[in-house]
Amino acid sequence: MAYVRTADGQYDFFATPKPKCWPGLFSRLLDSMLEGRQRAAEREIAAYLESGGKFLTDEHECEIERILSSSTRI
Repeated sequence: MAYVRTADGQYDFFATPKPKCWPGLFSRLLDSMLEGRQRAAEREIAAYLESGGKFLTDEHECEIERILSSSTRI
């Protein structure tokens, strides 16, 4: 008796993209921490510009960079 394999389903001849994987717990936690830090930095910049004038000058930009890169900030 001979065995013949038949095609049960349709086969794609084109590469199909892999299904998108959901990010893991660590990845989601890291993303939320980074997003929180970004929002805090933007709030600090906005508060600094409100107190020192509404325009961003070179002097303001240097001062903001100094404040945000200081090690005393949490």
